[in-house]
Amino acid sequence: MLRVLALVPAGFWLLMVLLPPVNHDVAAVFDFSRRWLAGERLYVDLFDVNPPLIFMLNLVPAAIAAWTPVGPVAALVGSLVLLAAGLWCLAEALRRGRPEGPVEAALLTAAIPALMLMAGTDFGQREAIMAMAAIPYALLVARRMDACPPSRGLALGVAVVAALAFALKPQFLVVPLLVEGLVVMRRGWERALRDPVPWTMAAVWVAYVAVVVLAFPAYAGHVLPLAFAHYDAIQGTGPWHLLITEQMGTALLLLGVTLPLAMLRRAGTLAQALACCTVGAFIIAWAQQKGWSYHILPVTLLGLATALVLAARWADAALPAARARAAAPGLAAVLVFAASLHLIRGGETPWRQLWFEREQVGQMAAWLRRDAMGARILLISPDIFPAHGAMLHAGARPVARMMSTWLLQGIYRDCPPGPAPYTAPEAMDPAETFVFAAYAEDLARHMPDAVLVSRHTNVRACGGRFDLLAYFTRNPVFAASWSQYRLVGENGGYRLFLRRT
Repeated sequence: MLRVLALVPAGFWLLMVLLPPVNHDVAAVFDFSRRWLAGERLYVDLFDVNPPLIFMLNLVPAAIAAWTPVGPVAALVGSLVLLAAGLWCLAEALRRGRPEGPVEAALLTAAIPALMLMAGTDFGQREAIMAMAAIPYALLVARRMDACPPSRGLALGVAVVAALAFALKPQFLVVPLLVEGLVVMRRGWERALRDPVPWTMAAVWVAYVAVVVLAFPAYAGHVLPLAFAHYDAIQGTGPWHLLITEQMGTALLLLGVTLPLAMLRRAGTLAQALACCTVGAFIIAWAQQKGWSYHILPVTLLGLATALVLAARWADAALPAARARAAAPGLAAVLVFAASLHLIRGGETPWRQLWFEREQVGQMAAWLRRDAMGARILLISPDIFPAHGAMLHAGARPVARMMSTWLLQGIYRDCPPGPAPYTAPEAMDPAETFVFAAYAEDLARHMPDAVLVSRHTNVRACGGRFDLLAYFTRNPVFAASWSQYRLVGENGGYRLFLRRT
């Protein structure tokens, strides 16, 4: 019964990720992959700063949704759950033949499936996928440092999976860099250089860069120059204030406690590998300076994994062997329940799932199902939340080439002088010229069934004077098409316009 009880948290988190809402960023990326599969060109007809790997991976659920009776939400969530299950199976395969104390064995059996799903409302974010893949990678690293490597096929398979996960964002490479540095410290340069794992990962990264350069020339030639010109101007929490925010401060405290303990030799190689992963995750989150929940998630997940392994190893060392075996299931249950409780906080899992119909995403989804069910929608908003998740749940199809108007936040970090908060078209820089023309062209070309416009603009410098609809209607192409639309309602700061029939 205690062994079954220890698996309850994994069942709880599985239920949470199966319930709505789908994460808004995950929904937006999935939509781009669906449109790419349908014939639109990535980085030409679809503009986004993210490298192509996440869109390539999302082609799998996109194809399931397009070519089978499975709906888009079920295809996406089901694929992510299968990914979590696959990573769990890899972790279990890596545990075979690895020496584990009874408490550590019971703990890993219960904790690994739960950790694969503990992202909750951030499930499917690239940071969550990276943290999930880091767990089997840490097990592989531990076996390499313990000089008991698994079979060559398993090691190389895990290396390829980990390399792909770390390639989802360039900054994720900090994690394997730190971890492989630890391997060199423990094994020495000569043995480390003979190890095929880092060379396999490097080969995956080189091949991926080649694919990006050769198959997506518009990414480096068009997208990155526009993005880099203004991305840093988008205001975030700031590097120092970020350290004392609720989520980052808590994650930092967890890291501060576990890292010194993990660096003790008796902590074991798995705890040390996980601690290095946690440090890398912290560096990534801190460098981005935004403080968004999914940026901090890997620090929390990997920090909890480190703490759990340390606690289990301490119990195995402190208790007599017979007592440790008897106590292992109960201790594993207590530790995994404690980790789950740490992640339950206000406004996130499970509250968003339990109150979905009353939450912003659920209310907008119900509104769109009533007034624009299955419609093609042009979204004009600085935010991906809540509209993209709501549109996916409502069966709507976005048509804008950009997920949001985020470039305008950087462009208008300083408001233009004078009474008008908008730069004259002839004075716009290339990035603003692109955004100003893109939405007008998308409206005129697609003539969507509906247009969803946010009142909130995220243009802080201009205060309440900046209005997205007023901004784009200055474009004659946009204005000519706009006469075909009428306002039908407003919900949560979003105005919905339907095309006149």
